[in-house]
Amino acid sequence: MRQYEEEERKLPTCDLVDVFCDGPLSGNPLGVVHGGDNLSPEEMQAFTNWLGFSETTFLLPPTAPGADYRVRIFYPGGELPFAGHPTLGSCHSWLAAGGKPAREGTVVQECGIGLVEVRVDGNNLAFKAPELLKYEPLTDDERAFAIATTGIDEASLVEAVHVVNGPKWQLLRLKSAEDVLAATPASKAPLGTDIGVAGPHEAGFERDWELRAFFADTHERLTEDPVTGSFNAGVAIHLFGTGLATGSYRAGQGRKIGANGLVLCEQDANGDVWIGGRCQIVSKKGTLA
Repeated sequence: MRQYEEEERKLPTCDLVDVFCDGPLSGNPLGVVHGGDNLSPEEMQAFTNWLGFSETTFLLPPTAPGADYRVRIFYPGGELPFAGHPTLGSCHSWLAAGGKPAREGTVVQECGIGLVEVRVDGNNLAFKAPELLKYEPLTDDERAFAIATTGIDEASLVEAVHVVNGPKWQLLRLKSAEDVLAATPASKAPLGTDIGVAGPHEAGFERDWELRAFFADTHERLTEDPVTGSFNAGVAIHLFGTGLATGSYRAGQGRKIGANGLVLCEQDANGDVWIGGRCQIVSKKGTLA
């Protein structure tokens, strides 16, 4: 019996985490695997595909100086160098499992784009948005494809820009939140499609901006993400950088698919942009056989 108990303890375990939530089961679900050091990339991908969430992460020992842990981030189409809700959810799960950062109040995550800082305030976490890898207007062909794919009213489009920070997000900024919610996306798109729309709410509403984000899976099905940290980060850098937002604002996402995500976006005195929200573990330490 003791031998079997020892073998079971060595199996990877998986937490299910609700990220950017604003109430029970209202954010973006994430699977966080602990103890998966011996899993191959193919096994990580297979588990990600089976679980069916927009992303699943695998916590590993750090390899870079200054990192508290390392994470590999998979989605149904492959591996990502960075993603936002997996960053916050992985950090929350790592802390809940007893992780202790070298610097109190700040966790340093190692991922495909390098080191990412995460500020810790109880269950509320915020990551420092990485610099954009590509930040320029869409070409005419890209713009036309994005309009057709998201199903927006072209008359509502204000601008279209690349805000790439790992995922290759294209941002369509619309005149209003109502225009965002009225979009009727296509059902299919080529693998690698990452397009989001954003528009402002009227003054006095509980959210300042409304976002929707769409990505294509391995079967070229266009999927709407409940809440997307990386897209919010790209949007925030653009809004703060152009003066369309100052200080901080609240973004909502997921209303069209039954979620109620809340993302807190802030620019600090140094000009750094932080993307934050609440995390909650829904199920803990499910064992991977």
